[in-house]
Amino acid sequence: MKIVIAPDSFKESLTALEAATAIENGMKKVLPEATFVKVPMADGGEGTVQSLVDATGGKIITKTVTGPLGTPVQAFFGISGDEKTAVIEMAAASGLHLVPPGDRNPLITTTRGTGELIAAALDYGVEQIIIGIGGSATNDGGAGMARALGILLLDSDGKEIGEGGGALNSLASINLAGIDKRLNSVKIDVACDVDNPLTGMRGASYIFGPQKGAAQEMVELLDNNLHHFADIIRKDLGKDIEHVSGAGAAGGLGGGLMAFLSAELKRGVDIVLEATKLENHLIDADFVITGEGKIDGQTIFGKTPIGVARTSKRHNVPVIAIAGNVASDSEVVHEHGIDAVFSIVPGVITIEDAFENARTYVERIAANIASVVKLSK
Repeated sequence: MKIVIAPDSFKESLTALEAATAIENGMKKVLPEATFVKVPMADGGEGTVQSLVDATGGKIITKTVTGPLGTPVQAFFGISGDEKTAVIEMAAASGLHLVPPGDRNPLITTTRGTGELIAAALDYGVEQIIIGIGGSATNDGGAGMARALGILLLDSDGKEIGEGGGALNSLASINLAGIDKRLNSVKIDVACDVDNPLTGMRGASYIFGPQKGAAQEMVELLDNNLHHFADIIRKDLGKDIEHVSGAGAAGGLGGGLMAFLSAELKRGVDIVLEATKLENHLIDADFVITGEGKIDGQTIFGKTPIGVARTSKRHNVPVIAIAGNVASDSEVVHEHGIDAVFSIVPGVITIEDAFENARTYVERIAANIASVVKLSK
């Protein structure tokens, strides 16, 4: 019997690899002769670097870069085991968690550190860079990122504009002459699970600006600045990103990556499925175990268990999911390829208990699932 184990992380308790190992340990108690294939998964958000590094036998690289407020921060990125792919979470360099609540100001926060991580990844000679763009502290349209890669953003006097979303109104021209030439031979995929355009009432500033410290007046200013930014990109680069789905992600970084690096925006879980080559592991599999911290009605919108299930169904492989929290509206996942759902929680327990003993609870439910499988044989 071949069992593929492909969970996401159980946030605040288990990484995807730790969850996969716990599932394997529990099932081995009942099915010791089975073949287990562990494929740690993610959906492009927090934990994606760790999951892809674990899935490919890669490594984590730490790097001191420019943080959102212009001060140094310790960030990281991943390199796959074959050293062909780099994986970056922009939040590691430009994330909201790096800015104390009282200091949050998207007029000045910058994505420069994310660009510095991209440059550092290029030093490894990679052929592909995967960038997850959730959790940003910024609203600069990726201007800081661009500048870190040699792109000049100039005002009407030919001088470089300042950092942050507040400086974009002074942009008069874009000069790509100094861009890092290594980017020409690298494929860049962006994990983006929002469809917000760059500007307007559903754009970066109005939807995400307030959580980054922007009051109403600042939101309007930031939106106007991004509109001006898009105009200059149209004029100098011949690209219209303003109303493209996903361009508003991460304060407009989605749009900036498309405009400056010709990046392609995709659903995060689809990028991870491709990078981990999950489909190859499904050949001759008897069933798949997936899961994450919570399964509910929102799981069907691009979350890991559904991505795994859809891929598995192409090979007619049954799918079982486990979760710490199985919500009352979770039944909808059965319409999208998940055949059964189990909660790892043994009863009424505290959150602290759930986090502290997650490994034990995952092993226990995995053993129970294996027992049911054994009875059916």
